[in-house]
Amino acid sequence: MSSDHTPQRVVCLQPSATVILAALGELDRIVACTKYCADACPQVADGSRTILADSWTAQANEIVAAHPDLVIAAVPYQEKAVAEILKAGARFLGLAPRTLADIYTDIASIAGIVGAAERGAQVISDMQAQIQAIGARTNGAARPRVFCEEWGKPLIASQPWVAELVHAAGGDFIGKPGVQHNAQAVLAENPQVLIAAWCGAGDRVPLEKVVRDRGWGEMRAVREGRVYCIRDEFLNTPAPTLIQGLRALAAAIHPQRFPQPLGLRCMTDTRGQVREHRLR
Repeated sequence: MSSDHTPQRVVCLQPSATVILAALGELDRIVACTKYCADACPQVADGSRTILADSWTAQANEIVAAHPDLVIAAVPYQEKAVAEILKAGARFLGLAPRTLADIYTDIASIAGIVGAAERGAQVISDMQAQIQAIGARTNGAARPRVFCEEWGKPLIASQPWVAELVHAAGGDFIGKPGVQHNAQAVLAENPQVLIAAWCGAGDRVPLEKVVRDRGWGEMRAVREGRVYCIRDEFLNTPAPTLIQGLRALAAAIHPQRFPQPLGLRCMTDTRGQVREHRLR
C-alpha cells in the first residue's frame, strides 16, 4: 500500500490555487479548474482538464464528476456556492487572503498539503526577495500618491495586498483598500498616478471612458498622462503572479527607474485629446 497520503486529484475553483500549484511544480495533480485559472496559468489550458464553475457559481455535480480528493476555493462565496462545494463531499480548503502575509500562509498551506513544504518555503522566500529588491530601488525617491481600483461600478479600491505592493513599488496608496469609494472623493484626493485592474477584465479596462464618465479630466494623473491599466491576473490573483503586478506598478509609479513590462497599458493626454497606447 502506498504511503503517499497527499491529494492526487485536485479541483481548483480559484486561480490563485492553480498558480500556487504551478509554482510548486504540482500542476499534474489538478484534474479540473475554471476558465479564470486558465487565464492566470496558461499551462492548464491544454485540454486535459475539465473546465468548471468557479468559487461563486460552484456546481456540486461538476465537482463530483471530477472525482477529487481535494477542492480548493475562495471565500467569501455566495451561500449557495458554499452549499454546492460542501455537497460534493470532498476535502475542502477555503482561501481568504487579504494581506501578503496571508498569501504566504496560503502558499505554505497548499505546499504542506501536497507534500512540497520545502518548495513552498522557497517560493515564499523568492517572492519576498523580489519585493524587497524592487523596494530598494525606490529608496530616496519621491513617493507619488496612487489610486488603484479593482472594479469600476461600483468603484472599489484594490485589495490590501495591492496597497502593500504599491508601497513596495515606491508609491503611497490613496484611500482604504478593498472598499467602495466615491468618484468625487477620489478626484478630491487628486492622485498623481491612477491604476485600474478590474477583476475579470484582463487588460481591457476602457481608460478613456472611465476618465470621461467620472469627470476626472482635471485630475493630476490624467493631466500628466499617468493613467494605467494593469492586467487583472497580475494584481488580483493572490499568488506568485503578483510579482508581475509589482513590476507593472513600479514602472507606472517610477517609469524613470523601471523598464516597461508587458501587461501595463497607459493612457496619455496629447494635444488636448486623450489617447491610449500600449507600453512594451
